[in-house]
Amino acid sequence: MKIKTTVSALTILSVLSFGAFAADSINADQAANRQAIGTVSVGAVGSSPMDMHQMLDQKAQEQGASSYRIIEARTGKSWHATAELYK
Repeated sequence: MKIKTTVSALTILSVLSFGAFAADSINADQAANRQAIGTVSVGAVGSSPMDMHQMLDQKAQEQGASSYRIIEARTGKSWHATAELYK
């Protein structure tokens, strides 16, 4: 009985994760043929560049974007980044 429950749970989780997507970070050449849908900005104190990409990815997904291009970034004790979103 436990095996059937475990298999069922794993099947459901794999289907749900298959439907999830991540927005891709692209460069200016890749953005040339895409439709811009807006911009987002993120910022934080004392975190890593990976955190910046993760936050931009999350905001892009929330806005329905398939990709984003970082158009401005500042670093130091605190950092800030702005990205243009694309369909």
